[in-house]
Amino acid sequence: MSWMTYIGLAAATITTISHTPQVIKSWKTKKTKDVSLLMYIALATGVFLWLLYGVLIKDLPLILANSITFIFTFSTLVLKIKYG
Repeated sequence: MSWMTYIGLAAATITTISHTPQVIKSWKTKKTKDVSLLMYIALATGVFLWLLYGVLIKDLPLILANSITFIFTFSTLVLKIKYG
């Protein structure tokens, strides 16, 4: 792998991990009052499009990061709809 791929993987890891606290908090407390539904709809859509783009250009960091981020984002969105 090139050094650029390592930078991409590091960025992907950091941005993906950033969603973890919100998912855990929403899951544990079943409270999503302060989570913006519109923001999570926009975020899930954007992340899905980044995933699609990564698949189309066959870019591993984009595919990995956005696959995991989409799962986290979509999970929070589902929790928001269910408990919000």
